[in-house]
Amino acid sequence: MTSSTHDWLILASTSPYKRQLLERLGLPFECADPRTEERQRPDEPASDLARRLACEKALALAGRQPQAWVIGADQVPELDGRCLGKPGDRQRTIEQLAAGSGRSVQFHTAVCLLRLSDGTRLEHTDLTRAHFRTLDAGQIQRYVDREPAFDCAGGFKCEGLGIALFESIQTCDPTALIGLPLIGLSALLRQAGFEVP
Repeated sequence: MTSSTHDWLILASTSPYKRQLLERLGLPFECADPRTEERQRPDEPASDLARRLACEKALALAGRQPQAWVIGADQVPELDGRCLGKPGDRQRTIEQLAAGSGRSVQFHTAVCLLRLSDGTRLEHTDLTRAHFRTLDAGQIQRYVDREPAFDCAGGFKCEGLGIALFESIQTCDPTALIGLPLIGLSALLRQAGFEVP
């Protein structure tokens, strides 16, 4: 399959972080809200949840634009087998960061590239292990005051000041922790016929 100027790429997200990451690949694309629910099923592992939500986001938009290539992505942090979501407010952000203090949190980041018109569905999942420094209550509160990442899985922005919260990060793809694994996505796009360097 060869890429053409008629390839139509849509990112099923309104996240500015994912949009900025995808812009790095230099491909023209649109962003749209998939309007899907992000709920965990009973006993659903974090990796399965991330993969399912990424595919549901892609499917939701592909149903409206079946000729387009749609990218769905989702990230689920996991601590002690429990999924952590986007905290949503200051108190829950503080609680999540306190729970992760001095510990390792696994981040499952999934991406799905889908074109409904010909039934093509390509998937990739990345696992990142982030080990937090031991953080006291004052350090956590100062971080949240300076960078309120209420809309970020895990309650921090590793592309910003949040990187200072860690002792180490183990990953095959540094962009995965921000929410869109560009190495894996680039491979999927090339497989679909896009000209990605």
